[in-house]
Amino acid sequence: MTNGTALALDSTVAAMPAPVAHQGHGRWGRALTTFVPTRRLVIVVALLAPVWLASSSDVGARVALIITALIGAGVIADALTTPAHWQVEIQRTVPDRIGLGDTVETAYVVTLAAGRAIRFSLYDDLPRGVRANTAPGTSRHTVRVGTPCVVPLQLTGAERGVWPLGDIVARVDGWLGLVRRTLRWQLGDRVTVVPSMAGVSRYRLLAVHHRLRDLGMRAIRRRGDGTAFASLREYVVGDEPRRVDWKATARRGVLISREYTIEQGQTVMLAIDAGRMMTQLEGDVPRFEYALSSAMLLADVATQSKDQVGALVFDDEIRAWAPPTRGKQALERVHRAIMPTMASMAEPDYAAAFRVLGERQRKRSLIVLFTDVIDARSSQALIAHTSRGAARHLLVVVALRNDRLIATARPETGASSTELYEAAAAEELVTARETALARMRHAGVSVLDVSPRAMTAAVINRYLELKARASL
Repeated sequence: MTNGTALALDSTVAAMPAPVAHQGHGRWGRALTTFVPTRRLVIVVALLAPVWLASSSDVGARVALIITALIGAGVIADALTTPAHWQVEIQRTVPDRIGLGDTVETAYVVTLAAGRAIRFSLYDDLPRGVRANTAPGTSRHTVRVGTPCVVPLQLTGAERGVWPLGDIVARVDGWLGLVRRTLRWQLGDRVTVVPSMAGVSRYRLLAVHHRLRDLGMRAIRRRGDGTAFASLREYVVGDEPRRVDWKATARRGVLISREYTIEQGQTVMLAIDAGRMMTQLEGDVPRFEYALSSAMLLADVATQSKDQVGALVFDDEIRAWAPPTRGKQALERVHRAIMPTMASMAEPDYAAAFRVLGERQRKRSLIVLFTDVIDARSSQALIAHTSRGAARHLLVVVALRNDRLIATARPETGASSTELYEAAAAEELVTARETALARMRHAGVSVLDVSPRAMTAAVINRYLELKARASL
């Protein structure tokens, strides 16, 4: 290395802010670590590299020294023009709750208290239970004094639970774009990922207007002298004059009568199996989560129908219990009860579950049991207790179908020998499961054999049919 080159490098080092090793200057050392070079600075240094290579002569050394000093001064000036932490404020607008698998629109609101307009990129340290649909820092944004910058973000609930959100980091460019400063905020936000309630408003609206058939649901009504409006029809001789809808009559030009349905309040108990069969994945989500979502949607529709709703979650022991109540309070109780529960690898204890139901719920009720059976042997206890429970309660067993197992049992043409062996094993399991479900039906239990993805509509449909027929 020539003397000119060494002199240029020494001058560059001297021009850059030097780290301080003294303990008393630790704060300055930490401040310096918040600055990082940008691509622009790297390009500038790369383009001027021949100047240092030609610094063997006195003239070349002076030129290299001057350029090094200018770069160092530019870096220092650029660092000084980056905003301080107090000049930038960031707020993160997230909902308190996100449904598992649901995507919500959130945003960061960035405001600048003073100084020039700045360009920045944002990074967020999200927990594993919440997933961002876009990679952090992929875009640059500009904020000016008096004009907040809104940075949109889509978040998806990935795992149920209460998740503290991490720090927000902003990388802010200097005026010349040679250095970038890192600013960090600890906001203390948290979000709760709950069972998905996607479509609940639509279910609720259609239930109120008796239009659940629009979702493939057949609502069978008992028309009579009830108080709940059912539909409009043309007036026939013998209808009571007080049933005439005069507004509809004026619109249509013919007499129109109202029909009413008989309201019958009942008790709905949601029993959810949290045993090993419910840990199997349907896509990226355990089937237990599908059961929780369907149970919550059924609870919402039932409370809209003025029914009492309660819940029980169990595996080899009772994990949660919510006594039946009416209205919004019922939904809150059910939600608080099932939120902490998770599926486990334990075998479900149906005897304990039905014993608790028998002791705590003596009034005849509609019990909707979310579970699965894989063969006749494993379903013996379930068959025995459901048959006994059917003498006191009206029982509906929702058996979650394993779609992948059924698909494996039906190999495509030209399948390999390994695929044929797998298909034979899967076919044996599917046949055993169908035998178990047939035994349950023969014992008088109402069984819904349904895919987890199509479960909600089927469950609500069965509930509406039973309620309309006053089966309780």
